Amino acid sequence: MAYCGSFALALSPQDMLSCAVVLSDLLVTERPSLIRRLTRLLGSEVAAEDVTQSLFFKLQRVDNPAAIQNKSAFLNRLATNLATDWLRAQKRRDGLFTAIDTAPDVPCDLPIAERQLLDREQLRILLESVDDLTPRCREVFLLRKVEELPVNEIASRLGISRSMVARHMDNALRHLFARVGSVGE
Repeated sequence: MAYCGSFALALSPQDMLSCAVVLSDLLVTERPSLIRRLTRLLGSEVAAEDVTQSLFFKLQRVDNPAAIQNKSAFLNRLATNLATDWLRAQKRRDGLFTAIDTAPDVPCDLPIAERQLLDREQLRILLESVDDLTPRCREVFLLRKVEELPVNEIASRLGISRSMVARHMDNALRHLFARVGSVGE
C-alpha cells in the first residue's frame, strides 16, 4: 500500500515504477531550465547540479503522480524546497567554519631549520672547545661566563692574581673564537 498525502492508495509495484518513470521523464525534459533557475537561486552551478540530483532521488519516492494535477509546478516546488534546504545547510556549515578563521600572517619567532642546525653545530663545537681548554683556564672561563662571578672573587677563590684571571680569560676567548669563528665562515 502506498501513501499520497494522508490518503492510502493501493498501488502495485508496477504502478509505483511507472510513477517514478513519469516524473523522471519530466525531470529530464525540464532539467536545463531547472539548472538555470537553481543556479540563480544558489549562486553556483555545481550546487544546482547537486540539488537536481537530490530532486531525482526524491521523485523516485513519489507514490502517486496521478494525484499531482500540475506535474511541472510540483517539480519546480520540490526543486525550490530542496534549494532552500541546501542554502540552510550551507549557512550552518559556513557558521561552523567562520568561527575557525585563518590565523593572521604573523611571522614565526623561531629560527628556520637551517639556522637551527647551524646553531646546534656551533654549540657542539663551542662545548668541545671548552673541554679542550687547560683545567685552570676552563675553570676561570666557566666561573666568569657561566656563574658570572666578578674577577676579584675568582682570583680569591682560586688563589691567583687578578691579572692571571685576565690572562686565562684572554687565552680561553682566543681559543674559542678561533674554533667557533672558523665554523661560521
